[in-house]
Amino acid sequence: MDALIWHAPDADHPARRAARASMTAVGAGRRDEWLALFAPGALVEDPVGPSFLDPAGEGHRGPDGIAAFWDSFIATISGFRFEIKDSFANGPCCANVATITTTMGDGSTMTIDCVLIYTVDDAGLITSLRAHWEPDRAMATVTRPGT
Repeated sequence: MDALIWHAPDADHPARRAARASMTAVGAGRRDEWLALFAPGALVEDPVGPSFLDPAGEGHRGPDGIAAFWDSFIATISGFRFEIKDSFANGPCCANVATITTTMGDGSTMTIDCVLIYTVDDAGLITSLRAHWEPDRAMATVTRPGT
């Protein structure tokens, strides 16, 4: 199964390139490649606001915070499938309307409908990744093998 399926406009744009590179790296489990996409002071909010992944809702900032986010969340998922349904790129940003399907080690899946907003600097490095999704809605989609 492809980790990134793109049904959206794909005109070249720095933030869209960064978004695609980010999703591709996550889908392939390439931690170092993903971390290299971020500017030194970058902020990852996934999801935006307080959640079980970030109780304070402050996000994960800088290389150490973003690496810790990978280690505590992304690395615990066996597989990611990103399906991009629409993409809006202008200024330094790209907003992608997406469905992300995650697969856990036991074969359980969760579907996350979301809007992913990437902002880049002049060098094309991600300064902000804001994932807008509702944890309760996503948790309601969890399916376990054999159910």
